[in-house]
Amino acid sequence: MVFLVLTVVVLSRMTSVLKTLGGGATEGRIGMSNRINAILFMAFLIFGSIAAAWSFIDASNYFLPEASSPHGRRTDFLFWLTMAIITVAFFVTNALLFYFAFRYQYRAGKKATYYPENHKLELIWTVIPAVVMALLVFTGWRAWRDIMSEAPEDAVVIEITGKQFNWITRYAGSDDNKLGNYNYKLIDANNEVGIDLSDEASFDDFVASELYIPANKPVLLKIRARDVLHSVFLPHFRVKMDAVPGMPTRFWFIADKTTEQMKNETGNQNFKYELACTEVCGRGHFSMKMNVVVVDEDAYNKWVSEQKSWLSTNPDYLARVPEKLKAKAAKYVDAAAGTASTDSTAAPVEGGAAGAAVSASMQ
Repeated sequence: MVFLVLTVVVLSRMTSVLKTLGGGATEGRIGMSNRINAILFMAFLIFGSIAAAWSFIDASNYFLPEASSPHGRRTDFLFWLTMAIITVAFFVTNALLFYFAFRYQYRAGKKATYYPENHKLELIWTVIPAVVMALLVFTGWRAWRDIMSEAPEDAVVIEITGKQFNWITRYAGSDDNKLGNYNYKLIDANNEVGIDLSDEASFDDFVASELYIPANKPVLLKIRARDVLHSVFLPHFRVKMDAVPGMPTRFWFIADKTTEQMKNETGNQNFKYELACTEVCGRGHFSMKMNVVVVDEDAYNKWVSEQKSWLSTNPDYLARVPEKLKAKAAKYVDAAAGTASTDSTAAPVEGGAAGAAVSASMQ
């Protein structure tokens, strides 16, 4: 209704202007209208600039803290450099645009001067943006090349699998730094990522409910999706990579700030790193998040040594191990069964059941 009323008002004004067009009596009205519009242009420029600055300053309270990875800080630098150049160009061009509207407003008896061409100006406003753009593209390409390069040989390998609606993390174990193979045909209720037990490298692999990362050490994330498109997002590390069904992806980085350091830097003792999904993947998309814990290397190695292999927690799967590898695989199951029987007196039946399962599998 408001727009309809405004439309009627504008049409009626236009009709009155057309009726009096060409009459000398309207010269004063036109001049006054132009002066008012010119002043409004300048007022809009000033108040718009103030509003934009206020909006940025107010929103900065919600910006992420400094990145907790070297490549993240490099990415942030390039982002803010690009934003600074764009912002300067925006304000310069728009300030000139609004100023010219004010400076060269209509005045009675004044004739406009036209410049059909100016090769010098055209060269300036073509070459300068082209050079700036080329430099930004080149520096961005170098950063992308370095970030997406092959991971170092000593990188900690972690597999992240997305499924509706949670993440599954698989580690290479403490005996080696090599993840076992997987096969989607082997996925079932317990073997959620399809661990292939015909590969002996998978015997010490384990699955964790949190993403543990050692500080100041390269970490290679091998990313998969079990059903639909997901996206791995570690905002504080500036890590984001899609998890695509049937097409494994990867991303490596170095986390150089532990969780405790971030608690002290942010002044928030409840601070937690987080792994989130940034691809809408269904009704339960909101629940696809996981805690991320960054600790020093010694604490990380201690944590890894305390984890039980997936095979030891699922001894029934020993029957699926090839005969030539069963003796080696049984060591992990026997060790876990022995630990359970000596460390836990409250559940002897479980230890006995695990031992019975191992014996049956071996037979």
